Amino acid sequence: MHTFTEENYLKAIYKLEEQTGETVINSDLAKALSIHSATVTDMLKKMSQKKLITYEKSKGFELTDKGKKLAIGIIRRHRLWEVFLVENLAFGWDEVHDMAEQLEHIQSEDLINRLDRYLGHPKADPHGDPIPNEKGVFAKSKATLLSTLNTGTSCVFSGVTDHSATFLSYLDKVKLSLGDTIKIIEIEEYDKSFILGLEGRKSITISSKIANSILVVAEPSK
Repeated sequence: MHTFTEENYLKAIYKLEEQTGETVINSDLAKALSIHSATVTDMLKKMSQKKLITYEKSKGFELTDKGKKLAIGIIRRHRLWEVFLVENLAFGWDEVHDMAEQLEHIQSEDLINRLDRYLGHPKADPHGDPIPNEKGVFAKSKATLLSTLNTGTSCVFSGVTDHSATFLSYLDKVKLSLGDTIKIIEIEEYDKSFILGLEGRKSITISSKIANSILVVAEPSK
């Protein structure tokens, strides 16, 4: 059994490693967890003793195979609970993150595997993030940021990189949902805002910041 704090650290370290592809340093982890660097150092020493991470004060730290396996399990639980809350309890995708943060600490593998079967083995959570299977394997994603594409490109909205309630509420406000087909009509030269065409609806304009938080995949061939 691992403490809630240890699990939060494992998940944060895993995400930082995925984002940077590099060894994680204390200050980055402290920022991700919104805590003081000294507190991070104390916890890392304890986690190193449990062989969850390899830690060198001068270089930083990374997850061991054991730590990585645990982190993926936490992510799996979190994302499955988000699917359950949205699909079965009718919560909005902007409401479920904090609740799933609490539920992810239930460590019964049998419960999570049954939940997975009940939900039909979903491949992604309500935000488009991939859900690892029972063996800890993620489905490969071909998603890219909307902000990297050019005028005239058509694509499908597949996920987000910003999970904040304010961002998700904004997308609801402009009626932009996962699965929507998007065409980039124009990218404004002045502020790099995007004018998007949406199937069967009027075009909308979003900022470059918004475009940099939206993940898309290629439009399937017809």
